[in-house]
Amino acid sequence: MRTTIRAERQIDAAPKLLYHLLADYRVHHRPEGFLPPAFSGQEILSGGVGAGTEVRYTLTVGGRARIVTSKIIEPDPGRTVVEIAPGVETTFTVEPTAGGARVRFETVLHESGLQGLLTRLFAARLLRPIYEDELDRLAALTLAHPEMGPWSHVAA
Repeated sequence: MRTTIRAERQIDAAPKLLYHLLADYRVHHRPEGFLPPAFSGQEILSGGVGAGTEVRYTLTVGGRARIVTSKIIEPDPGRTVVEIAPGVETTFTVEPTAGGARVRFETVLHESGLQGLLTRLFAARLLRPIYEDELDRLAALTLAHPEMGPWSHVAA
């Protein structure tokens, strides 16, 4: 059974900066960066920025902790980062707009049987507040972020 959860927000920041924050798992896309308290114990297994990165972290939802190992790909560099883990695929998309960018998180969960039914019934209610918090934190981080430095080559 396939369940999709989405959250999106207009953020008044340069698309290039937003993409940089999403793709950088060493500094920004981590619990000490913009991830909310539901994420903890992140370790980088390989890479650290963009495609080829592999991370392991603990996600606590509904009082249950789950260790997740994700591989990162960039099917559309400068616009789309995808985390792929067993049974879970989360896509982070940055779409330029006149006032900054629209940032969208979309998670597709694949579960079968009773677990799939429970996921369909409860996952959105549990994950959407986490995503809203994450988008709030991402927007706040753009206000405090220093110059882009080496990321200036990333497409808008």
